[in-house]
Amino acid sequence: MDRARHIGRIFLRGRDPGRGRGRRLGGVLASALLAAGGLAGLDAGAPALAAGAANLAKNPGFESGLSYWTCSGDSGTVVSSPVHNGTGALKATPAGADNARCAQTVSVLPNSSYTLSAWVRGAYVYLGASGTGTTDVSTWTPSATDWQQLTTSFTTGPDTTSVTVHTHGWYGQAAYFADDVTLTGPGGGDPGDPVPGAPGGLTAGTATATSVGLSWSPVTGATGYNVYQDGAKTQSVAGASATVTGLAPATTYRFRVTATNGAGESPQSAEVTVTTAAGGGDGPAVPKHAVTGYWQNFDNGATVQRISDVQSQYDIIAVAFADATATPGAVTFALDPALKYTEAQFKADIAAKRAAGKSVVVSVGGERGTVSVNDSASAENFASSLYALMQKYGFDGVDIDLENGLNPTYMTQALRSLSAKAGSRLVITMAPQTIDMQSTSAGYFKTALNIKDILTVVNMQYYNSGSMNGCDGKVYSQGSVDFITALACIQLEGGLAPSQVGLGLPASTRGAGSGYVPPSVVNDALDCLAKGTGCGSFKPAKTYPGIRGAMTWSTNWDASAGNAWSNGVGPHVHGLP
Repeated sequence: MDRARHIGRIFLRGRDPGRGRGRRLGGVLASALLAAGGLAGLDAGAPALAAGAANLAKNPGFESGLSYWTCSGDSGTVVSSPVHNGTGALKATPAGADNARCAQTVSVLPNSSYTLSAWVRGAYVYLGASGTGTTDVSTWTPSATDWQQLTTSFTTGPDTTSVTVHTHGWYGQAAYFADDVTLTGPGGGDPGDPVPGAPGGLTAGTATATSVGLSWSPVTGATGYNVYQDGAKTQSVAGASATVTGLAPATTYRFRVTATNGAGESPQSAEVTVTTAAGGGDGPAVPKHAVTGYWQNFDNGATVQRISDVQSQYDIIAVAFADATATPGAVTFALDPALKYTEAQFKADIAAKRAAGKSVVVSVGGERGTVSVNDSASAENFASSLYALMQKYGFDGVDIDLENGLNPTYMTQALRSLSAKAGSRLVITMAPQTIDMQSTSAGYFKTALNIKDILTVVNMQYYNSGSMNGCDGKVYSQGSVDFITALACIQLEGGLAPSQVGLGLPASTRGAGSGYVPPSVVNDALDCLAKGTGCGSFKPAKTYPGIRGAMTWSTNWDASAGNAWSNGVGPHVHGLP
């Protein structure tokens, strides 16, 4: 968010909307690089499997069809041509929001090193391993017109007994091919072991507002277990229990588990259904569908407001902004004297909004904000100073609007420390730029996923952006329903819950340098995502009725335009299913 009405960001950050052609190429390349961590894994001349080294992957050449492999959305098949070796190879075709991920779970040993490779051909083909217990890895090739070998390596964590190796393509691209997958390193199970049976006795403990514990009976011969939430695999564990986090309050979820070993994965267990608690603590609960607005603690030509003046349609009010101090990571807040607003009045107005069921958070950063959290000490300074501001002013939490980058490791540490101090009703919102949410490998996206169990909502800024990639691999220009829905799809399919995704748009043409859309377009985008209606040329493969809502910069610019934005978008958000 820009204290000078956002216009400065376009030039200060070199983000000129007129550079559309350069942004189109850069957006595709940037998202691919972020997603895969670079081109380092591409090596057409990598050595073959060393003599005597055991390949832990089952059916690595797809000579036995898709045995041991599972492809998302039935996207995979086995073909006899082209092949790298033998008589079969994998062909997988991305479609819509499905990137054609084909995977198998392999038994491994803890604290051990492994090398993963495969031969691939096609555009934007990826190879990776997840559930490593350390850092999951991925490598890719942007264009392999003939067979090329991808290679990467990883080390397992102290409790890791299985990993999932996978290939996938990219949204909107043609089919890709893969063959001769190899995983070398210490084996985690006897290759002659049978596939384990389905786990029994799956039960759920008492659910909190954001998490639930699951347990089941151990399975003979199993070396690990996979947890499935609403049909999608969410985690792998070594023992017969797991804690699922990042859930939305007062929401029903379905869970199943499978057992794994070196021979493969069992059928799924019987299903258990869990409904999370409504929440607890001292602060107001954020409604299922919420409107967020930024309140300006400065005068830049927009209507000057007190907190009490903020339109009642806003459920979350983000006070902009807290400022950095001389202590690394620490922040402070003071009212702008130009507002002629006393601290006592400010506190009383916050208390009144909270009594009316609204949440008030303090926003850190903005377009010119330079708060740095880059080590454990600054992370603790950040958390402690924010908690002190919460106690002093009555804030319900924090908004992260750091537009000059963040360190996901230490920002995660800082926010978890704040959560431990503030309790379960802590409100955490984020306002990343579009480029920050193009890939789950980006720092902002990583942070959001790292704190998914305590995160309230990510209100990405769909403005001052130019053209960006959608989840279908196509490039969309800002200012349209398609731009909003196709970019929101990346977050929704990248691991955030629908309740953690909001649509950030300017309240008027004066509220941003570019990207303003009328309230009707915001409402169409919400309907497209929540109900599958009102879409443009892009229509998501499924609907997300739990989507949280919308955000605007700012309540002041909204007031300058007669509250047209909040009056147009607010009732629509609150009327979502």
